[in-house]
Amino acid sequence: MLFPTVQYAIFFAIVLVASWLLTPQPVRWKLFMLGASYVFYAAWDPRFLLLLAGVTVFNQVMALRIAAADDDDRRRALVRWTVAGDLAVLGWFKYYGFFVASMANLLARFGVSQPFPLLEIVLPVGISFFTFQAISYVVDIGRGKLEPASHLDVAVFLAFFPQLVAGPIVRAREFLPQLATRAGQVLDTGRAFGLITAGLFKKVVVASFLASAIVDEVFANPSAYSSGEILVAVYGYAAQIYTDFSGYTDIAIGCAMLLGFTFPDNFNRPYAATTLRDFWRRWHMTLSRWLRDYLYIPLGGSAHGRARTYRNLMLTMLLGGLWHGAAWTFVAWGALHGGWLALERYLEERRQARPAPRRPGLAPLEPWWIETRRWLVTFHVVCLGWVFFRAESFDVATTMLTRLATAPGPAPLVTVPVLAVIVATIAVQFLPEGTGEAIQAQFSRLPLAGQALALAGALVVIDALGPPGVAPFIYFQF
Repeated sequence: MLFPTVQYAIFFAIVLVASWLLTPQPVRWKLFMLGASYVFYAAWDPRFLLLLAGVTVFNQVMALRIAAADDDDRRRALVRWTVAGDLAVLGWFKYYGFFVASMANLLARFGVSQPFPLLEIVLPVGISFFTFQAISYVVDIGRGKLEPASHLDVAVFLAFFPQLVAGPIVRAREFLPQLATRAGQVLDTGRAFGLITAGLFKKVVVASFLASAIVDEVFANPSAYSSGEILVAVYGYAAQIYTDFSGYTDIAIGCAMLLGFTFPDNFNRPYAATTLRDFWRRWHMTLSRWLRDYLYIPLGGSAHGRARTYRNLMLTMLLGGLWHGAAWTFVAWGALHGGWLALERYLEERRQARPAPRRPGLAPLEPWWIETRRWLVTFHVVCLGWVFFRAESFDVATTMLTRLATAPGPAPLVTVPVLAVIVATIAVQFLPEGTGEAIQAQFSRLPLAGQALALAGALVVIDALGPPGVAPFIYFQF
């Protein structure tokens, strides 16, 4: 059930009305919301309702055992076994085929037959997201940051439909307290509907246009296109994935807000970043914080010397890349980010360790030029990573990069509308921080009739500019 569809609009309208009618009755509200979320998930594949329910029961049972453990060693052991169980479920559905195929290819070089059967396993939509949320729940209980919630509360938390299939990754200690306070929340419906409308425009108009106008064609067969078309397709994909994923999270946050919940922000002008570290503070922020708190810091973070810090950065990003998809291209994407993060840290440590050089007779470099140079480098490192992230194979990625430098010629796919949309998508990242919030606040101050008229006009424009049908969001595959 895709967000930008009539089917979802009808479903959400029914859920929204019922939700607020049931607000004075918390238990009935939770039962209804759990049922609605299961209906939403069943629309993808009802077989995996048992998987979602099983993950919920397993983590709740283990959470109660962790909280009841009478010593720290036993508590840590139970947390480890629970996390291992969650990762085993994720590994079976998402990575079994990948690892078996990789092992088969390796063994074939030595004339050894494949020891494991290669099975066709259907990937449950959203499994990476609700698995990570379950892990955050049990780990926070093990760390003493959270008490176990009721069975029903945990079931609603893991199944809550606005963020079930593609995030943002909401932690238990962010969501569970709101179950008790949502009835007294004052809703900013103007901001909620503004977010939903902005998200629809990003996905239906911008992301869909870039995909159909240049990105899909070039990445499907890069050997048929010139350097100019490949370069613009790479920039186009950078703009497409941002508008696609941030559009989804805008809609998810807006829908959750109408149901009485505040979700953490997931994007903050990521293409304005001047370092890769800064980029990860702005891009998919809930995943970045999850990887930091539940992987990078437990590995040791930056507390045990330079070499182990670099190792931890690389491991975190390699596993972050693998989390995105069961393919070596995602591992390469993670390795690029991990290696560049380590290089940035090394260069920063060297810069801080030596005194600033004197430049007699020469004016210092202007700060704007330094920032511009850093931005250009960071943006193109990110774009290089997107080549591997988007490519179906290493052959496609290497063909893209090779022809980027060796295939001059006409570029009929590089049109004025394509360039204008890409430039506009990047340019809006440099608006002053808070511009979006200020616009939303102005919209919220309009009278109800004015808001309704503006939203109706925006929906007409979106429908007119959008293509027939709606492609799935990019992050649904993860």
